Amino acid sequence: MTSNLIPFGSHPANEVRWWEEFASRFAELGGRMRGMSISTHPGQYTVLSSARPHVVEAAIAELAYHDRLLEAFGLDTSHKIVLHVGSGAADPEEAFARFAAGFEGLSPGAAARLVLENDERWPLDRVLELAGQIGVPVVFDAFHHSLAPSFGDAGTRELVLRAGETWSDRDGRQEVHFSTQAEGKRPGAHADELDFGAFARFAEEVGDLPLDCILEVKDKERSTLRAQELLRARR
Repeated sequence: MTSNLIPFGSHPANEVRWWEEFASRFAELGGRMRGMSISTHPGQYTVLSSARPHVVEAAIAELAYHDRLLEAFGLDTSHKIVLHVGSGAADPEEAFARFAAGFEGLSPGAAARLVLENDERWPLDRVLELAGQIGVPVVFDAFHHSLAPSFGDAGTRELVLRAGETWSDRDGRQEVHFSTQAEGKRPGAHADELDFGAFARFAEEVGDLPLDCILEVKDKERSTLRAQELLRARR
């Protein structure tokens, strides 16, 4: 779900009690979400590990907004907020300490929903280390892992299972992310469309596991519907 559903949702300029103003509409839409797994993914400026206090304060406010948004739909804390570790990769211990301090400042709901994701700066082994310290689940991102690998020659299935160990029953189904590199763009840029050959190989390794797979592609449901056809054909 987009972070921009409520304009300036976490900004002091927004003084509207939108969760009350639109309560009936939220309830109606939330009813349609029953049986789904909903997650949000705050953007790159939500940095709990920042060395700048005002950035951390803004991140805490943004995560509180995401929690309130999911709560407004009547969704429990098995519906997650996915976050990157952020800055400080050159000094991981200091970054971990700052992140842990920021995590302590979160509202109970935001803390209960938070999930960490590996990326180009923070490989899976480091993210699992931090997640273990603060007690949150980890999303395995296959594309980011290809850019910043860890765990030696471990295959995709083993890595997904490692991340899965951080998920408990109260966290709902384990979430993983899949995408591929956009041609001609900076390393880490998501492709517009799903690479179905790469996705088929991914599904061959982990398609039998109980996962929610987020496809990070620009054409959204167009690729998603075709991916569903591929998965149905495997059964």
